[in-house]
Amino acid sequence: MAERAWATAGRERESRPAALGRIRLMGAGLAVLAGVWAVLSCLAFTVWAPGEQARYEDYRAAEPCAVGATAAEVAAKDCLVTWHFTVTETEAVHRGKTTSYRVSLKAEDDGSWQGSVWFGDSGPLFDELHRGDEVTATDWRRDIVVLSRNGVRQNTSAAPRDELQANIAVGVVAALFAAQSLAFGAVRLVRPAACAPFVWEPYGRWLVCANAGVGVVVGLASVWLGVPWWTVLVTLPAGVCAVLAYLVRRRRRTQAPPARSAKSPKLAKS
Repeated sequence: MAERAWATAGRERESRPAALGRIRLMGAGLAVLAGVWAVLSCLAFTVWAPGEQARYEDYRAAEPCAVGATAAEVAAKDCLVTWHFTVTETEAVHRGKTTSYRVSLKAEDDGSWQGSVWFGDSGPLFDELHRGDEVTATDWRRDIVVLSRNGVRQNTSAAPRDELQANIAVGVVAALFAAQSLAFGAVRLVRPAACAPFVWEPYGRWLVCANAGVGVVVGLASVWLGVPWWTVLVTLPAGVCAVLAYLVRRRRRTQAPPARSAKSPKLAKS
């Protein structure tokens, strides 16, 4: 009932040619946006996710380089180089609700090389580091991927990770955004005077939040549980549909008119 009244009001309010033109223009913009999301989704599935997985497998297969190996030999064998550095500074960098951890290093010999590495967590090594500590760094493809001291190791943010499920989740979310943009844009092009319920409030906003929220939850949970990557193709859209169905049902329940209570018959006067 509420959706029907909304559509009727929208049809009466947006019947002017100028308003209809603006709605069609917005529909065309959404159609273009759908194409952009579709391209990003395709790149995620065909380039980014396979490339990140191949990089991780190459890293796992890499072996330590021979002592005194030249730069050409390191590049040819794709091996792991060991360096020794001195810690010059440690810092926790707060960025909104997230925190990154930076360690500044310099070469042990003459200090000619100076640089920084980043960690996503404070443990197990970062909390134990202090200015002047000597650490061992593992370098792979010109990135420091591991820092260690006294047998305690910690991967840096540059270390390849086996997170194919999360990468696939990004591609699925982009595909869902493409489908939403295309549907909302097509309705504005074909039926500009009556776009409801394909509008931002509340269904468009709900769908965007559901796509992003469920994508993060499913992606991280799939990596943590170690489930096959292809399950994300099923669980993520199903989760979005479940969340959206719950929100729509709750909205209709809150907008439903209250049930009328039966009135008791008047007592006859004695």
